[in-house]
Amino acid sequence: RTGRPFTGDASGTFMYPVLYETGFANQPTATRRDDGLKLKDLYITAAGRCAPPDNKPLPQELANCAPYLERELDGLKKLKVVVALGKIAFDAYLNFLKRRGLLPSRKDYVFHHGAKYRMADGKTLLASYHPSNQNTQTGKLTRPMFADIFKEAARLADS
Repeated sequence: RTGRPFTGDASGTFMYPVLYETGFANQPTATRRDDGLKLKDLYITAAGRCAPPDNKPLPQELANCAPYLERELDGLKKLKVVVALGKIAFDAYLNFLKRRGLLPSRKDYVFHHGAKYRMADGKTLLASYHPSNQNTQTGKLTRPMFADIFKEAARLADS
């Protein structure tokens, strides 16, 4: 809708203040494409490129979007840390590594909030619950929990 993920929706209202507080954004709000937001040492993308019914993409829909994700990840030459927002993103990144021959099996990688895995290519994968309204309004994901993920991402990126 806006041309930028998490912009002008409840997830972004939750996420962008945390990105600002942890040094990844120049301002705490993201309301529209031309609102002045600048991300620092951070790139946001999505495993799926559309919002399917009930926000639950089918495996084939994610497979159809995989080439776009792969091209974006290939372009991130200085990538050190991947923060997967939700199990769909977590699985999409593991699938990317598996297709590249960098991950023989996914069985040792279990999604849970705060999970941290050092990958064979030297990058670190951090897992977070998705900042959806469903997770934030129920308390499954709190602001301190989310901030801790990005504080850890900043620490790892600086090391």
